[in-house]
Amino acid sequence: MSTNKRKLLNGYHVVFLAQSAMFGTGILSLPQRLSSLGYSEAFFPLVLGVIASLTLWPMIWIMSKFPNENLFRINELLLGKWIGKSINIFFVLQFTLFLAAIISNYMQLIQTTALPEQKITPPVFLLILILIYIVQGGIKSIARFCMMAFFLTLPMLYFLRWAIEKGDVSHIFPLFNYNFKEMFEALRKGYLSILGYELILFYYPYIVNQKKAFKHASIGIWISIILCLITTFVSVMYYSEWQLKNVEFSVLQLFKAGELTFIERIDIIGMTMWVFLVLSSLAGYLWSAKKGLDSIRSKKSKLHVYILTTVVFLIIIFPYSNEMKQKLYEGSFYAGYLLVVWPIFLSIVHVLRKKKVQQ
Repeated sequence: MSTNKRKLLNGYHVVFLAQSAMFGTGILSLPQRLSSLGYSEAFFPLVLGVIASLTLWPMIWIMSKFPNENLFRINELLLGKWIGKSINIFFVLQFTLFLAAIISNYMQLIQTTALPEQKITPPVFLLILILIYIVQGGIKSIARFCMMAFFLTLPMLYFLRWAIEKGDVSHIFPLFNYNFKEMFEALRKGYLSILGYELILFYYPYIVNQKKAFKHASIGIWISIILCLITTFVSVMYYSEWQLKNVEFSVLQLFKAGELTFIERIDIIGMTMWVFLVLSSLAGYLWSAKKGLDSIRSKKSKLHVYILTTVVFLIIIFPYSNEMKQKLYEGSFYAGYLLVVWPIFLSIVHVLRKKKVQQ
């Protein structure tokens, strides 16, 4: 395939790919993950946004040195074929577990709110079928779906109005009354909620105007950060400190504050609409994992999508203890941090190799 034919993504595609990949199920529990800060968590998403912007820069820098290659190929070029493929296998496994974790979390949400006595196997199967359909269309199809998901779900902000009316804005004072240990704990747990922007390492070769990739991805990041800021601010206003720590999926619970005469459970509407955001995030990770499998096998095949989704399905329905399952999923989340810092390591390797060649 020629280079020109691969350039599929315009600036607005990059914006929504970066934004939607960050907005899966993570934000639903963001106030709980930041609860070690108490009421001071209201403005902490701004700190997460600054860190995300700073870590985006080395990603774009290393990709600009190999404009027609994704991270899987760059690993092989800089680290050698076997070391590179070994790293790629690790990332594909991490993506597979990450996909299983996101789907499992969403299904847990459905079970606790809408289908408490139903098995999750049929909904998981249907969700995966839809996911396969989206991913088979390619990265541009995923970008278009992300745009649609954003504009379909944005009106849900309206349902926060009742929580704002019933909340107390004085909860946010005093500001920044936390120590370093509490801040580190909130950063360690809370940053998991905004992972997803790092997928630009895989779709960068398909961007038309790569010189503006940092700008467009940053816009997407800060759209998500502003939405996170709104939800944490409203959560702090509405909940007590005990509730912030103990209410799971607290953002969705905010919708219960709503009062409409013709709708009994507004939170069910929110949970149903959230599937678009979940699919947006899942599609980006599945497409990236598929590219990784292509790289490992040195062969492009649509069959790889079915292999990956079959593994994800088996991981979710396999009958092992909830404790083991949570440890496995949590490990995949924290392994995601490696992908955020990995471009920094590759940048150092690239600079050292370049100096060695020049000498």
